[in-house]
Amino acid sequence: MHECDVVVVNYNAGELLCECVGSALREGARKVIVVDNGSQDASIERLERQFAGKCVTIIRNGRNLGFAAACNLGIQASDAPMLLFLNPDSILSPGALSRMLEVLNDESRAGMVGGLLCNCDGSEQPGGRRAFPTPKRALMRACGLAPLVRRFPSIFADYLLDHEPLPVAPISVDAISGACMLTKRAAMDDVGHWDEGYFLHCEDLDLCMRFRLKRWTVLFVPDARVTHVGGVCSASRPFFVEWHKHKGMLRFYKKFLRQHYPRVLWPLIVVGVWLRLALISTLRASRLAKARLGARHG
Repeated sequence: MHECDVVVVNYNAGELLCECVGSALREGARKVIVVDNGSQDASIERLERQFAGKCVTIIRNGRNLGFAAACNLGIQASDAPMLLFLNPDSILSPGALSRMLEVLNDESRAGMVGGLLCNCDGSEQPGGRRAFPTPKRALMRACGLAPLVRRFPSIFADYLLDHEPLPVAPISVDAISGACMLTKRAAMDDVGHWDEGYFLHCEDLDLCMRFRLKRWTVLFVPDARVTHVGGVCSASRPFFVEWHKHKGMLRFYKKFLRQHYPRVLWPLIVVGVWLRLALISTLRASRLAKARLGARHG
């Protein structure tokens, strides 16, 4: 059994929650702490039946406190020297946790590691290894120009790094994904816990940035595979999720990057972010309306 507790924030993850918790226990987690943000499905009841008597602690919030706040409750419920934050739609492959712990323990200044996030077909999922989203990188992705990075890397830089060859050994990166984030408690105590000013999205970027600023290394471990279904907890509220994703990006930029760029850039970024949200919301609403119309006439 590893000296590692796993924190899982659940919100209507359905049957995947049990698969996630089961994979963590099989991998030797000392305890799995499930923080439920007011789920309305039967995921927690199913978890209680399946893992009765196991090393599983359930914290019921009664309402959705947001991802960061729920993670902090998980930290408070643990006294383990290592903490793995794992999304409820993420499944650890055999040996993944042991490998991440090995890498984390090998370097004294390593504060956080993440594994290779995979789609269900085994392909690499974007987001598992990232650069920080500077205005240029964010603009390239927002305008759909990021795919050109393969031909013109110096011009069309992207903050998602899945287009780069998979490294053969652990490497230092700017950021990993909160879907699978193994941390040292000592590093978390030094840096500070999750910023509850974020409700959903970008809080993992924030934490990675604060680790960097405190000289803690963030590592990507390519041979620790984690299947991440993705979008399960947010599928029922796409507009709500997009709102918080864009709001979170503005908070991240204002907190860490704004002071490094000309003042005139800030209002342009604010306008650009909300215009992008309006465009995405309009397109999604249009597709939803077409789908409903097709179902009505089908």
